[in-house]
Amino acid sequence: MTQRSNEKAKLLANPVEHIDIASFDGRVIIDAWEKMSFTSRDAARAARILQQAVADPDCSVILTLAGSTSAGGCMHVWRDMVRNNMVDAIVSTGASIVDMDFFEALGFKHYQAGEIPDDRVLRDLYIDRIYDTYIDEEELQACDHTIGDITDSLEPGPRSSRSFIKAMGKWLSEGGAKKEGSLVQECYEQGVPIFCPAFSDSSAGFGLVRHQVERMKAGKPYVSIDSVADFRELTDIKIKAGTTGLFMVGGGVPKNFAQDTVVCAEILGHDVPMHAYAVQITVADVRDGACSSSTLKEACSWGKVDVALEQMVFAEASSVAPIIVSDVYHRGAWKKRPRHRYADMFED
Repeated sequence: MTQRSNEKAKLLANPVEHIDIASFDGRVIIDAWEKMSFTSRDAARAARILQQAVADPDCSVILTLAGSTSAGGCMHVWRDMVRNNMVDAIVSTGASIVDMDFFEALGFKHYQAGEIPDDRVLRDLYIDRIYDTYIDEEELQACDHTIGDITDSLEPGPRSSRSFIKAMGKWLSEGGAKKEGSLVQECYEQGVPIFCPAFSDSSAGFGLVRHQVERMKAGKPYVSIDSVADFRELTDIKIKAGTTGLFMVGGGVPKNFAQDTVVCAEILGHDVPMHAYAVQITVADVRDGACSSSTLKEACSWGKVDVALEQMVFAEASSVAPIIVSDVYHRGAWKKRPRHRYADMFED
C-alpha cells in the first residue's frame, strides 16, 4: 500500500497552473498575427470579432465550451471573461463545469503528466488521464458525492441544468468553496447562467443517479434534469437579448445548442436576428462532419449565424484562446458594457 501511495504521489506531483490573461498583453501578439497568414491571421480576425461583440452595447455574448481546456490550464480564462463582463451566458459540456471547474473549487487539482505509464497502471492507481493531464479518481468520486449531497438538499422535481448549476454556485458562495473564484461561483455571483444540455454526461450524472436510486428505494420523489427546459430558457435569453455573439471553444452539443436558439425562437413566433458575431476554435476536420456538422458559413444556411462577422480558427484552443481573450481584455471595451444578469430572468 505504501509503495502504491508513493507511486501515485510521484505521478500527481506537478499541478496544472491556470494561465492569467491579465499577466501578459495579448494585443502585441494579435497585432503581429494580423500581418501574417494562415492560422495566425485567422486568430487575429477572431480577436477583432470578439472585440467588436464586446464593444457593441446591444450585443450579448454567449461562450460555449467543449473539450478539456479547463483541465489543461484555461479555467481562469473563462472565469475572467465572466468576471470582466465579456460573457453573458455559457453553454458547456458537463465535464468542463463539474469534473473540472467545480472539482477544483472543492480544493482538488489537475496534474501534468510527464512520462505516461501503461494506462492499466494508472487504473490500478485510481488516476484518470486526459491526454497529458491527470485527475485523482478518488477525489473525483468525492466530487460525485458532493453533487449527490447538493441534489439531496433541493426540492424534488424536474429542473433545468441552469437551475441546478445555480444551486452549485450558491453552495460554493455560501461557504462550500475551498478554492475561491471558480467559474461556477463567479457566474452565480454575477448572474451569468450556465447551461449543460448533456449535464448527466459528467460527474454530476453519478451524483444524480445515486440520489435518484436512493430516493426510489425509499419511495420518495427525486430531482431530475429537464433538457427541454434548458432549450426553452436559453431561447428566452436569445429572444430578450436580440443581438448576440458566439465565442465557441470546440464544437459538439454546446455549439449546436447555442446556435439552434435562433431557429427555436422563430418556431415560437419571434422574429430574432441570426447570431451577428461568431468565432469557433476547433481542430475538427469539416470533411468528415466532425466539426459539429457544419462550419459557421454553413450554419448561415440554417438561419443560425450571419456570415458578415464570423471566423473559424483551426487550432488547439489552449494555445490561441488565452491570447485572443487577453487581447480583448487589455483593449478594455468590457469596462463600458452593461451587466445583463440573464440568470435573474428565472425563478428557481
